[in-house]
Amino acid sequence: MATKELISITTFCESHEIELSFADAIRETGLVQFTKIENEFYMESEQVGDMEKYVHLYYDMDINVEGIETISHLLQKISALQEEMNYLKNKLRLLED
Repeated sequence: MATKELISITTFCESHEIELSFADAIRETGLVQFTKIENEFYMESEQVGDMEKYVHLYYDMDINVEGIETISHLLQKISALQEEMNYLKNKLRLLED
């Protein structure tokens, strides 16, 4: 079993010059999963891109955490619908041949 690289939330917040309370608010929504090890929170390195996207929405575009949660949900829904549409297009192509 491969081990996953963990990134300290404190280090992430310091390097991106953001408040720990923002990271905690994102954690509470469930958008990013944190792991607690010895009184310190960590996230998997695969989640850094998502977290950076949320930082951009919050700090650069002034979208609140609830708005970020809604945007994330809608983007997931769009992605699922696009996958379903591609599946149905491929199925239709097979039936037409």
